[in-house]
Amino acid sequence: MRYYLGLDNGGTNTKAALFNIKGEQIAVESIETGAITPAPDFVERDMDQMWEDNCKVIKGLIEKNNIAPSDIAGVGLCGHGKGLYLWGKNGRPARRGIISSDNRAWEYLSKWRADGTEDKAFELSAQHIMACQPVCLLAWVRDNEPEVYENIEWVFECKDYVRFRLTGEARAEITDYSGTSLMNLHKKEFDKELLKLFGIEKVWDALPPICLSTDIAGHITAEAAAATGLAEGTPVIGGMFDINACALAVNVTDDTNICMIAGTWSINEYPRKTAVLDGSVQMNSIFCLPGFYLIEESSPTSAGNNEWFIRQLLPELKEQAKQNGRSIYDIMNEWCEEFKPSDFVPVFLPFLTASNVNPLARAAFIGLDASHTRHHMLRAVYEGIVYSHRWHLDRLMNTRDGSEAVIRLAGGVAKSKAWTQMFADVMNLPVETVDVGETGALGCAIAVATAVGDYKDVTDAARHMCRINEAVLPRKWAHDDYEPKYKLYKKVIDSLDGMWTDMQDIIAHQK
Repeated sequence: MRYYLGLDNGGTNTKAALFNIKGEQIAVESIETGAITPAPDFVERDMDQMWEDNCKVIKGLIEKNNIAPSDIAGVGLCGHGKGLYLWGKNGRPARRGIISSDNRAWEYLSKWRADGTEDKAFELSAQHIMACQPVCLLAWVRDNEPEVYENIEWVFECKDYVRFRLTGEARAEITDYSGTSLMNLHKKEFDKELLKLFGIEKVWDALPPICLSTDIAGHITAEAAAATGLAEGTPVIGGMFDINACALAVNVTDDTNICMIAGTWSINEYPRKTAVLDGSVQMNSIFCLPGFYLIEESSPTSAGNNEWFIRQLLPELKEQAKQNGRSIYDIMNEWCEEFKPSDFVPVFLPFLTASNVNPLARAAFIGLDASHTRHHMLRAVYEGIVYSHRWHLDRLMNTRDGSEAVIRLAGGVAKSKAWTQMFADVMNLPVETVDVGETGALGCAIAVATAVGDYKDVTDAARHMCRINEAVLPRKWAHDDYEPKYKLYKKVIDSLDGMWTDMQDIIAHQK
């Protein structure tokens, strides 16, 4: 047999999945990778634990499924973008990793936006600055942890750190690093002028050599082989930012369709031959297909809010479901379907970790009354997450010729028929999903299959390895019912905009 191994390091879970040449998922192993929140707006991860979790899922996958390591043709990795993973000059992680939902550096974003730094940077990077990007986080480390700043040997993105531990080779894979504001998108290389604008030019030598998604970026070392069960010398490709991997997995390889990923982040994107340079979208980055940019609208405002709802408001229901052999998600979908699109439920702002409208905005239920139950609140969470995706979609559609498109939906939300229908109705576009459990890992497998020569290019591999399910069509009457609720959602956001600074002043005073 011949297999491709995809590793997906997301915001909440670490997964390893095995695929064959047809794109069929053979096996998967997953482990929850806990986040550390030492203070408000801080979201971190122990980098040693992260490495151990990757070793566990790979080893578990191989051993539980009796896979011969020699049958694994190659390894591909994806992971969350943004954030910051620093390797120290002492051969150890320089500090805990910082996840993309972290918002500690919001003041740098606000300052650079006010003093014109962002506008100057945009001319080179073609992207608006985000508080979770390495440029903001490196400036924060410089000012708050100078001893860490002095110890930096390598500046890594999430999956590039894991690949470094697997191969011992430091590489900066281009799709990930092109979303960091460290890279000149026109030249497709790191730019010292950008680092000077942000006052972080001292890390120039800590930026690894650039590689492409399908490059062989190293091989499994003897040490990594012992820890993972992989065969020493197995090729490891550059891999990609997880939003690229999901786009491949749903066969979005040109500008025809739009990929939506509803996970920890609300990702809304499509490939395009030219970047959008008028500032109307959040970000342009380099796509994993040669000759394409990835036009992206995103924020950490998606299904991560749903996981919080389960953890904080449904813990006993989750345990009860487990004891009864049921999924908590099936129960939640049943609750959701108790309501019609026209029914009023409270407006939910899905800003538990960060926002797409104001860097200080926080989550809220607006319109609660004594008659409302957890069922109403759950439905509100479902709707609020979809409205946040719609907010991003509206901006994306303004950059396209015409209003026709099909949404290819990935992430846990795509497994819910009720939620998928809600996406179709609110967006007023057909929604297609893929017949695979792990989309990010499949995207990695597609890239591995290309890198080892089993397909002529990534587009060819995606065409053969992706299986698209029948489209879920929008219902006009439901869209009409959702429209005034979506307008109310936006009006609530506008009406609260001037309040967030006052709230932050109280929070800061508490510290």
